Amino acid sequence: MKITVLNGSPRINGNTSAMVESFKQGATSVGHEVEVVSVGTMKISGCIACEYCHTKGNGQCAIKDDMQKVYNALDNAEMVVIASPVYYWSFSGQMQSTITRFYATGKPKKAKKYALILSSGSDGVYKAITSQYTDILDYFGVENAGIITAYGSQNKTKEKLEEAYNFGKNL
Repeated sequence: MKITVLNGSPRINGNTSAMVESFKQGATSVGHEVEVVSVGTMKISGCIACEYCHTKGNGQCAIKDDMQKVYNALDNAEMVVIASPVYYWSFSGQMQSTITRFYATGKPKKAKKYALILSSGSDGVYKAITSQYTDILDYFGVENAGIITAYGSQNKTKEKLEEAYNFGKNL
Protein backbone atom coordinates (compact mmCIF):
# COMPACT_ATOMS: atom_id res chain seq x y z
CA MET A 1 0.00 0.00 0.00
CA LYS A 2 1.20 3.52 -0.76
CA ILE A 3 1.01 5.66 2.35
CA THR A 4 1.52 9.42 2.50
CA VAL A 5 2.26 10.82 5.94
CA LEU A 6 1.69 14.55 6.35
CA ASN A 7 3.93 15.60 9.25
CA GLY A 8 2.73 18.94 10.57
CA SER A 9 5.55 19.43 13.05
CA PRO A 10 8.11 22.15 12.36
CA ARG A 11 10.51 20.31 14.71
CA ILE A 12 12.58 17.85 12.68
CA ASN A 13 13.64 15.86 15.75
CA GLY A 14 10.51 16.50 17.80
CA ASN A 15 8.00 14.17 19.39
CA THR A 16 5.68 13.95 16.38
CA SER A 17 8.57 13.24 14.04
CA ALA A 18 9.76 10.41 16.30
CA MET A 19 6.32 8.79 16.18
CA VAL A 20 6.15 9.26 12.40
CA GLU A 21 9.55 7.61 11.95
CA SER A 22 8.53 4.62 14.09
CA PHE A 23 5.27 4.28 12.16
CA LYS A 24 7.20 4.44 8.88
CA GLN A 25 9.66 1.76 9.99
CA GLY A 26 6.82 -0.55 10.99
CA ALA A 27 4.92 -0.02 7.75
CA THR A 28 7.95 -0.45 5.49
CA SER A 29 8.99 -3.60 7.38
CA VAL A 30 5.98 -5.37 5.88
CA GLY A 31 6.31 -3.93 2.38
CA HIS A 32 4.24 -0.74 2.48
CA GLU A 33 5.64 2.25 0.60
CA VAL A 34 5.71 5.30 2.88
CA GLU A 35 6.38 8.89 1.87
CA VAL A 36 6.68 11.45 4.64
CA VAL A 37 5.88 15.00 3.59
CA SER A 38 7.11 17.49 6.18
CA VAL A 39 4.39 20.11 5.79
CA GLY A 40 5.47 21.64 9.10
CA THR A 41 8.63 22.96 7.47
CA MET A 42 7.07 23.97 4.17
CA LYS A 43 5.66 27.29 3.01
CA ILE A 44 1.94 26.57 2.66
CA SER A 45 -0.64 29.33 2.80
CA GLY A 46 -4.18 28.71 3.95
CA CYS A 47 -7.08 28.66 1.50
CA ILE A 48 -8.23 32.19 0.64
CA ALA A 49 -11.64 31.10 -0.70
CA CYS A 50 -11.04 32.74 -4.07
CA GLU A 51 -12.87 29.85 -5.79
CA TYR A 52 -10.32 29.79 -8.64
CA CYS A 53 -10.01 26.02 -8.20
CA HIS A 54 -13.73 25.53 -8.82
CA THR A 55 -14.15 28.09 -11.60
CA LYS A 56 -11.19 28.76 -13.91
CA GLY A 57 -8.66 26.39 -12.33
CA ASN A 58 -10.18 22.97 -13.06
CA GLY A 59 -9.27 21.74 -9.57
CA GLN A 60 -5.93 23.56 -9.49
CA CYS A 61 -5.29 26.02 -6.68
CA ALA A 62 -4.43 29.60 -7.61
CA ILE A 63 -1.82 29.75 -4.83
CA LYS A 64 1.50 28.40 -6.06
CA ASP A 65 3.54 27.39 -3.05
CA ASP A 66 4.82 24.18 -1.48
CA MET A 67 1.31 22.74 -1.47
CA GLN A 68 2.00 21.64 -5.04
CA LYS A 69 4.44 19.06 -3.60
CA VAL A 70 1.74 17.87 -1.21
CA TYR A 71 -0.79 17.47 -4.02
CA ASN A 72 1.76 15.38 -5.95
CA ALA A 73 2.40 13.15 -2.92
CA LEU A 74 -1.33 12.64 -2.36
CA ASP A 75 -2.08 11.71 -5.99
CA ASN A 76 -1.19 8.03 -5.57
CA ALA A 77 -1.72 7.66 -1.82
CA GLU A 78 -3.90 4.74 -0.82
CA MET A 79 -3.69 5.84 2.80
CA VAL A 80 -3.10 9.26 4.37
CA VAL A 81 -1.70 9.74 7.85
CA ILE A 82 -2.13 13.14 9.44
CA ALA A 83 0.55 13.66 12.08
CA SER A 84 0.69 16.81 14.15
CA PRO A 85 1.65 18.24 17.46
CA VAL A 86 -1.36 19.63 19.28
CA TYR A 87 -1.15 23.41 19.46
CA TYR A 88 -3.85 24.92 21.60
CA TRP A 89 -6.38 22.10 21.03
CA SER A 90 -5.80 22.00 17.26
CA PHE A 91 -3.48 20.92 14.50
CA SER A 92 -0.31 22.94 13.99
CA GLY A 93 -0.90 26.02 11.84
CA GLN A 94 1.04 24.44 8.99
CA MET A 95 -1.14 21.32 9.10
CA GLN A 96 -4.33 23.36 9.32
CA SER A 97 -3.31 25.33 6.21
CA THR A 98 -2.57 22.06 4.41
CA ILE A 99 -5.96 20.62 5.29
CA THR A 100 -7.82 23.74 4.13
CA ARG A 101 -6.04 23.51 0.79
CA PHE A 102 -7.57 20.07 0.16
CA TYR A 103 -10.55 22.17 -0.92
CA ALA A 104 -9.07 22.71 -4.39
CA THR A 105 -8.77 19.04 -5.29
CA GLY A 106 -11.12 17.41 -2.82
CA LYS A 107 -10.12 14.23 -1.09
CA PRO A 108 -7.17 12.29 -2.45
CA LYS A 109 -8.76 10.04 -5.07
CA LYS A 110 -7.17 6.70 -4.15
CA ALA A 111 -6.96 7.10 -0.37
CA LYS A 112 -9.51 4.88 1.36
CA LYS A 113 -7.89 4.87 4.82
CA TYR A 114 -6.73 7.65 7.11
CA ALA A 115 -4.93 7.64 10.43
CA LEU A 116 -4.03 10.27 12.99
CA ILE A 117 -0.83 10.62 15.02
CA LEU A 118 -0.78 13.31 17.71
CA SER A 119 1.71 14.45 20.31
CA SER A 120 1.14 17.05 22.97
CA GLY A 121 2.52 18.41 26.19
CA SER A 122 -0.50 17.42 28.25
CA ASP A 123 -3.46 15.08 28.31
CA GLY A 124 -7.02 16.27 27.77
CA VAL A 125 -6.30 18.36 24.67
CA TYR A 126 -7.48 15.93 22.00
CA LYS A 127 -11.26 16.35 21.89
CA ALA A 128 -11.45 19.21 19.37
CA ILE A 129 -8.74 17.85 17.09
CA THR A 130 -10.13 14.31 17.01
CA SER A 131 -13.59 15.75 16.34
CA GLN A 132 -12.21 17.65 13.34
CA TYR A 133 -10.45 14.49 12.16
CA THR A 134 -13.63 12.40 12.35
CA ASP A 135 -15.51 15.15 10.50
CA ILE A 136 -12.91 14.93 7.73
CA LEU A 137 -13.34 11.14 7.58
CA ASP A 138 -17.11 11.43 7.43
CA TYR A 139 -16.97 14.10 4.73
CA PHE A 140 -14.51 12.11 2.61
CA GLY A 141 -16.33 8.82 3.27
CA VAL A 142 -13.13 7.00 4.23
CA GLU A 143 -12.07 4.48 6.86
CA ASN A 144 -10.40 5.41 10.14
CA ALA A 145 -7.36 3.14 10.45
CA GLY A 146 -6.66 4.44 13.95
CA ILE A 147 -5.44 7.20 16.22
CA ILE A 148 -2.24 7.24 18.26
CA THR A 149 -1.55 9.89 20.87
CA ALA A 150 1.30 10.66 23.24
CA TYR A 151 1.55 13.44 25.78
CA GLY A 152 4.06 14.81 28.25
CA SER A 153 6.43 12.17 29.57
CA GLN A 154 4.96 9.55 27.19
CA ASN A 155 6.59 11.31 24.22
CA LYS A 156 9.52 9.39 22.75
CA THR A 157 9.16 6.54 25.25
CA LYS A 158 9.97 3.03 24.12
CA GLU A 159 6.33 2.03 24.65
CA LYS A 160 4.86 4.82 22.51
CA LEU A 161 7.42 4.43 19.73
CA GLU A 162 6.75 0.69 19.75
CA GLU A 163 3.00 1.38 19.56
CA ALA A 164 3.57 3.56 16.48
CA TYR A 165 5.85 0.91 14.94
CA ASN A 166 3.29 -1.85 15.50
CA PHE A 167 0.51 0.32 14.16
CA GLY A 168 2.40 0.71 10.87
CA LYS A 169 3.39 -2.96 10.82
CA ASN A 170 -0.16 -4.21 11.37
CA LEU A 171 -1.96 -2.19 8.72
